Amino acid sequence: MVSLGRGDRLPRIVVSPPGPRARALGAALDRYEAPGINTFYRGRPGIPWRAARGANVLDVDGNLYVDLTGGFGVAAVGHRHPAVVAAVRRQAGRLLHGLADVAAHPPRVELARRLAALVPVDDAQVFFAISGAEAVEIALESARLATGRAGIVAFAGAYHGLTLGALAVTSRPAFRRPFAPYLHAHVRRLPFGCPPARLARALRDGRVGCVLVEPILGREGVVLPPAGWLAAVAAACRAAGALLAVDEILTGFGRTGRWFAVDEEGVRPDLLCCGKALGGGLPIAAVVGGRAVLAAWRTPGEALHTATFVAHPLACAAALATLDVLRRERLVARAARLGERLGATLRDRLAGRPGVRAVRGRGLLWGIEVTSRARAARAATLATAQGVLVLAGGPSGRVLQIAPPLSIAPRQLAAAVDVLAEAL
Repeated sequence: MVSLGRGDRLPRIVVSPPGPRARALGAALDRYEAPGINTFYRGRPGIPWRAARGANVLDVDGNLYVDLTGGFGVAAVGHRHPAVVAAVRRQAGRLLHGLADVAAHPPRVELARRLAALVPVDDAQVFFAISGAEAVEIALESARLATGRAGIVAFAGAYHGLTLGALAVTSRPAFRRPFAPYLHAHVRRLPFGCPPARLARALRDGRVGCVLVEPILGREGVVLPPAGWLAAVAAACRAAGALLAVDEILTGFGRTGRWFAVDEEGVRPDLLCCGKALGGGLPIAAVVGGRAVLAAWRTPGEALHTATFVAHPLACAAALATLDVLRRERLVARAARLGERLGATLRDRLAGRPGVRAVRGRGLLWGIEVTSRARAARAATLATAQGVLVLAGGPSGRVLQIAPPLSIAPRQLAAAVDVLAEAL
């Protein structure tokens, strides 16, 4: 197998992707796994990964890529960081599985302590989850329990997950439409970045218990709100007695050059959902909320919301190691520095180029919006052929999303931008 070294290598394509092994695996996957969840998309096979390290991915045919997806933003500290791997191995030798809400374990307690101290929520406590979508559902349920109000305000362009509760507040109609009869009936959707006065009017009747917002729209196009907007949303929530829940599942833990995107405006929400990068590659998420809000979950009987694998020992160990790496390697500040350079380079290389409508982002989260879905898909395909993994998405499929590991080497990032500029 090709050596990945420290994961700081430049791309090397030996077989035009998808290669023969990728196609064979894709055919088997298409036969045995349900459509819609496997890596076939409209008849095109995906690129099965064999190994990953740092900002490099190796596919099953021996092609070496620079990863601008970060595994959907999960690999903030890099793929297979040695400290995370070592922590998981140590924990696996002690306790592989516990009893979820019945019996805690030391890494769970320590992770809760550290998250409560780190996340910008006053008098914080932690409610663990397994996925980002579940964290969103816990935040919505927390608001319902704490306020007694059923109303929710969400925003156009939001992506909060695809389980039923999260789907109700996700914006894209194509996701919601097949399951509309099962979705929450008390969701009001406003334009992202709308005038704060419009939000205040929506909250005036006292029926809204929760306002849920992404500080930067992620999957749906990497859209930034107007300056000061998040602070104005927080003020409107306080005035109306509604809780502010912030979805930082993609933006949290350094992605935008701050520990959390809300830090840009000094906003301290009532509830903050986090996940993805937290586990360093293992599935874990959490809602961090004010003690008074989360006290509404107290019950004399069994837990009202739990899961068999919640706060899994391996995932907690990985998360603790990830937080250590983020601090020790100063990756949050690094994301700010690299992101400033990346933004300037993208604008310089792509401004005025035919077919490119906008370049926007912050830290190491950027979107390149082009004029058509076909152009974005073609650019992503051409980039893959040259050894750069990038996702094309958004509700119209017109945005190339850049979310690499925060540890990506500058020369890797520069080489990837060269490939993208050529592909566009």
